Amino acid sequence: MKKLLVVFLLVSLVNLAVTQTKRAITFDDLIGMARVSDPQISPDGRVIAFVVTYHNKAENRTNSNVYLVPSAGGEARQLTSAKGANNSPRWMPDGKSLAFISTREGSAQTWTVPVAGGEAQKISSLSTGVSGLVVSPDGKWFAFSSDVYPDCPDDDCNKQKDEAAEQSKVKAKIFDSLPYRVWNYWKDGKRSHLFLLPTAGGTARDITPGDFDTPPIDLGGNWDYAFSPDSKEIAFTRNPDPMVAISTNNEIYIVPVSGGDTKNILNNPANDNQPLYSPDGKYIAYNAMKRAGFEADQRQLVLYERSTGKRINLTEGFDYSVNVVQWAPDSKSLYFNAEDKGWESVFKVTVSNKKIEKVLNQAYDHSLRLSKDGETIVFIREAIDKPAEVYRADADGKNVRQLTSVNAERVAQLEMHPKEDIWYEGAGGTKVHGYLVKPPGFSPERKYPLVLLIHGGPQGMFADNFHYRWSAQMFAARGYVVAMLNPRGSTGYGQKFADEITGDWGGKVYEDLMNGVDHILKTYPFIDGNNMAAAGASYGGYMINWIEGHSDRFKCLVNHDGVYNPWSMYGTTEELWFVEWEFGGTPYKNPELYNRWSPLLNAHKFKTPMLVVHGQQDFRVDVSEGFQVFTALQRQGIKSKMLYFPDEGHWVMKPANAELWYQTVLDWIDEHLKTGQAMQ
Repeated sequence: MKKLLVVFLLVSLVNLAVTQTKRAITFDDLIGMARVSDPQISPDGRVIAFVVTYHNKAENRTNSNVYLVPSAGGEARQLTSAKGANNSPRWMPDGKSLAFISTREGSAQTWTVPVAGGEAQKISSLSTGVSGLVVSPDGKWFAFSSDVYPDCPDDDCNKQKDEAAEQSKVKAKIFDSLPYRVWNYWKDGKRSHLFLLPTAGGTARDITPGDFDTPPIDLGGNWDYAFSPDSKEIAFTRNPDPMVAISTNNEIYIVPVSGGDTKNILNNPANDNQPLYSPDGKYIAYNAMKRAGFEADQRQLVLYERSTGKRINLTEGFDYSVNVVQWAPDSKSLYFNAEDKGWESVFKVTVSNKKIEKVLNQAYDHSLRLSKDGETIVFIREAIDKPAEVYRADADGKNVRQLTSVNAERVAQLEMHPKEDIWYEGAGGTKVHGYLVKPPGFSPERKYPLVLLIHGGPQGMFADNFHYRWSAQMFAARGYVVAMLNPRGSTGYGQKFADEITGDWGGKVYEDLMNGVDHILKTYPFIDGNNMAAAGASYGGYMINWIEGHSDRFKCLVNHDGVYNPWSMYGTTEELWFVEWEFGGTPYKNPELYNRWSPLLNAHKFKTPMLVVHGQQDFRVDVSEGFQVFTALQRQGIKSKMLYFPDEGHWVMKPANAELWYQTVLDWIDEHLKTGQAMQ
């Protein structure tokens, strides 16, 4: 008995020592994580190619390369080692080489490399660069997109125009249509076109000429073009409307690989995208929305029968949005993943009877791939406390196995708590879901400040994933309990739940959030209800502005790229369909909702200290929104600060800027919640 007690004590001491050696995550830990993405299964199913991206803080840049790992498990091997971006690995049909996109010589071009090792070979030399690489099933063609001048007949013309613009002393822009800028870049008269290039090299051929974008400028799928199984046809996505700024009308077209006229096979006024031919060539599967003008309608999985034009909706009664789709090799079923109450679950649907069954759940699984024999699923899995890694499973979801452990050594040093689920009653008694994340060294005997994070979209969700821009672990590392709630408008809880934010931006969703805070304070005695902060971005930033004029329960607020004045938001965003849908039309014809849900019109009630963050290159929510709310705060003598990035868009992407973002945001919260903890 004494020996057993001694053994028990020794084991306990060892476990305690291991626990004590772990520490809170720092920015250097976060930025140093390897970011795993884009798994691709070899034709024989034995090897998986994937991309690992590192962010270099010292050089303020990123570097990505292609790696290989056996699908049966084993050590991963780095295949490419050039500086810059080396990504989008695509297997050649013989399985002996990989095509990929690389910026090793400057612009992004198509390259190939032998899998057994050897020098990479450059295939494309397009002056405008390439993106979105796809290999034809017969291995004869590369398809990719490039931004070109639609009136240019060849690459020499594009090169001359770009060089003239670069060398000109005049940097003025002239435009005569909408949109003139998108997301974080100016259109400058260019269109995205689809090109074909022989895999042996040669001249790239534009197969979608004209004044249209392929892929579309927005609302595309995980891919926007695909080859038919016989490699004789390509299906692609395009918005044909003359003013795409007010349109979500993405359509599926087909065009012969040999050249010829394009054909719209759907003529559906809402958003259709992500075409994918069945292996037997009978169908084109695609994602479809029913409501025109709405970017967050439910994505349904539909089949287009090529011989008859008949459409078959496989998920009409399914209440989640379909994401990545993969055909089974026998063409009798398809696999797909979908947001599912904070997770990303994998489903299988049978074509003959439309039966849907869940294959993988209770995890955040994405980037779904299916082996050519149909026996293996490969995917990326991650969690709030676990960075992404490559996994595999049997096609029925059994025998899940982790294949890569790129971040294992770094993660082993850190104390990061998993999320804890909470459910509570929101507005009208509707059940609302959310998460709590506890800080390192947590003790239920202590009192902790609370930081409420509010997600953007607004049709989006907080998920059990390892987020880099809004890392719950980084907030928790300062000694805070972090609340992440999914109120009205959140996806993954059914379309009705997502719809209930439209026209009601400061209504039920605000009540859902405040009810959530009340529930947390009532349920968890270790949280200090007198010591709370709230932070959010995009729509979350809007909600911070709304809270500023409607509540004084928070000690401080953080508003990142948030809407402040819906009237000016309408006049400066490139996504007119979004504001017209959400606010019921244009502000000059239907001003009611623009006024009802305007934080600007409640600015006289502002009291709480606020940090405002905004980027000059944010064309979705223009930087003027941040300047306006900062002016309102300063004019009224409210403690406020603005962090302005001249070189960032809607997201802060550069490593050095990201460090400043975390430093400024967390120090601002520390200052007002007085945790006494310093930036690690």
